[in-house]
Amino acid sequence: MEPKITTIERKLIIGKKLEMSLTKQLTPMLWKSFLPIISQIQNRNSNELISFSVYPTDYFQSFDPNTKFEKWAGVEVTNVADLLPETESFEIVSGMYAEFIYKGLPSEAGPFYHSIFMEWLPNSGYQLDNRPHFEVMGDKYKNDDPNSEEMVYIPIIVR
Repeated sequence: MEPKITTIERKLIIGKKLEMSLTKQLTPMLWKSFLPIISQIQNRNSNELISFSVYPTDYFQSFDPNTKFEKWAGVEVTNVADLLPETESFEIVSGMYAEFIYKGLPSEAGPFYHSIFMEWLPNSGYQLDNRPHFEVMGDKYKNDDPNSEEMVYIPIIVR
């Protein structure tokens, strides 16, 4: 599992967020509330969907699956004017990311993420940076399909 190391330019996102934990996953509910309004969002710059997580600063140092974090369902836009009342904006700042391809069902992604954080990262010469982790679901993404594909971005800095 060798990722592509890339620098991501800032991304302006319009979406919805929920606070959750790994033990109290609300991601399906979040997307179910967001998908019906996507077509009303102005200034979209692609048809891709973006899922991202904003973790507390010490989330990975003292990992506990009950610790809460913000999960977002969103789309990238060129500007954040004309927000719908039920949406918010967020800026993912520019920075270095490890880009992985995940193929499969979301419910089976546990071993994939485990190998990133427990195998690849400790041996990589990089460490996690305190920026959002995100996934881009483009043309190859098929919800609940074992052949689905999405891009996974983990924020890193050189050790």
